[in-house]
Amino acid sequence: MNKRCIIFFLSIIISVMTCGIFVGCQGANSFPTKTQAEYLRIHIRADSNEKDAQTVKYAVRDEVVAYLTPLVANYPTQAAALCGLSSRLNEVERVANGTLAQHGFEYKARAYIRREQFPTRVYEGLTLPAGEYDALIIELGKGQGDNWWCVVYPPLCFVAPSGGNVIYKSKILEIIDRWKNS
Repeated sequence: MNKRCIIFFLSIIISVMTCGIFVGCQGANSFPTKTQAEYLRIHIRADSNEKDAQTVKYAVRDEVVAYLTPLVANYPTQAAALCGLSSRLNEVERVANGTLAQHGFEYKARAYIRREQFPTRVYEGLTLPAGEYDALIIELGKGQGDNWWCVVYPPLCFVAPSGGNVIYKSKILEIIDRWKNS
């Protein structure tokens, strides 16, 4: 009985938070579509397709994601994430440039936020439809090589440190699963 009460209580919290996110992103009179205001993507563009440029792209990714993860976890809405990250673009560039320098690269990174077109992407149970998304763009050097992209808000994207597959996790589902299994 106690588990049922806790699950019910968590369900109410999730519902309230979901409504709060929708209202916070778009205002009280409208709801976001799947291509608006729900996600903030991250897009890291390598300098070129040379092996070293591609390798350092993943090193930059690891450092930038490590820097961003605790920040975006504290943003209650996508709009707050956009505002917060916009004020930290110089810091994102500093993290990326430090990683480039550590690996012996002289070119620099440039970080900015803009709306871009993304194709449909399916990740283990999560489908993001094609469309325009706000994105944190990080260009390394010329930014003309293959790129890496993911979701930075809500903080769903966690990267395997070895450059492996992207794994999506939901902290809310983890909490519910813990209660169910205890």
